[in-house]
Amino acid sequence: MLSWRRRRRAVGPLDGKKNFSSKSETEIKIPMHFLCPISLDLMKDPVTLSTGITYDRGSIEKWIESGHRTCPVTNQTLTSCDQIPNHSIRKMIQDWCVENRSYGIERIPTPRIPVTRYEVLDICKTTMVAAQNGDYTRCKNLVVKIKNWGKESEKNKLCVAENGVGYVLSVAFELFSVEMEKNADLLKEILSILVWVFPLGLEGEKKLGSVSSLRCMLWLLESSGDLSARQNAVLVLKELVSSSDQNYITRVIKIGGVIEALVKLIKEPICPSSIKASLMVIFYMLSPSLMNERIISTFLEMGLVPLVIEILVDGNKSISEKALGVLDHICEFEEGREKAYENALIVPVLFQKILASELATKFSVSIIWKLFKNEKREEGGVAVEALQLKVGAIQKLLILLQVGCDESTKEKVIELLKLLNFCRAKLDCIGSSMDFRYLKKSY
Repeated sequence: MLSWRRRRRAVGPLDGKKNFSSKSETEIKIPMHFLCPISLDLMKDPVTLSTGITYDRGSIEKWIESGHRTCPVTNQTLTSCDQIPNHSIRKMIQDWCVENRSYGIERIPTPRIPVTRYEVLDICKTTMVAAQNGDYTRCKNLVVKIKNWGKESEKNKLCVAENGVGYVLSVAFELFSVEMEKNADLLKEILSILVWVFPLGLEGEKKLGSVSSLRCMLWLLESSGDLSARQNAVLVLKELVSSSDQNYITRVIKIGGVIEALVKLIKEPICPSSIKASLMVIFYMLSPSLMNERIISTFLEMGLVPLVIEILVDGNKSISEKALGVLDHICEFEEGREKAYENALIVPVLFQKILASELATKFSVSIIWKLFKNEKREEGGVAVEALQLKVGAIQKLLILLQVGCDESTKEKVIELLKLLNFCRAKLDCIGSSMDFRYLKKSY
């Protein structure tokens, strides 16, 4: 028998000071069959394995997840890893806790039983049939049930994601997206689950990447009333366009209003995740492999460049990296570089981001290199500005060479150093020839 001990404080009768009395210690005997054989702690969620031995769910799950396929007590090979809740033992433990509540022992709450693979497969089959039959009410009830499973625990989410729910929901989303206004509530519920069941697999992506599905996502993205629907729509869209199939990006570009909706999400952000997702979608839309000048022109007209630079001033590491990626793609185009030249913050912000992180450094150097290399002004322009602003341009680039970077970035850094060194020599020459200390004053 193991024991729990509870100390009670006693107040001394004479001086009023708090003391521990030897008689104030009470031992409570815990029955051995209430203890987990692995942790030797009181079981909170007792489950029985195929060998007939009962363990606490948390302890035996760690045992199995670490690669063991034997029973810790009997050392027998487990014919199944299924864990059957032992309601009898759990009820006995709860009754024992209630009997000893006067000693400060709290009743262990009844645990929520995790969803099983068989339950998930069964609801997938039922949901597919309901979706194919166009049964809106039945399908919505099943989708809500899946959503509630996910709310209960991360383990449930993992079980749901691993057993084909993503594909089934993608099929349902495509089928009900044909009449999106009529089925709006169901479509929103499906999106709220899809954000945590990626990757969907090729078949699931095809269903979600269809024209009708993409139009529905854009419709939800533009809905100003439901913020959670807008957030989920852009998160799912981001996962879709980041796949290897560029056809999804092409389809998104062809849908009218997507650019305005994405820029609006950055201007009027719902949360950091929606900003990051919007920047990622824009990043893929501006990919040099697509070279769509109409798209870049529309983004520039919407004020994307100053918006991105504003994000870089205050954004955290993750958001800044994505904003720099977008700006790097913008500077592939002459029209984009002209907009960048017009912004007074472009040079100091970019040099500030060098050495902030590996990805931020790579993008920052690439943008600076594109701006310096393609500038047509003879007076040096942004290169001279970098020296005059005293942002430590040369010093940062030298440090970057010492710290180390990839070959592509290294080549750009060397070119930038040559250009900056030439501009610095030119500035020093001008400065030394313009010494007016000995000129006769006119007053």
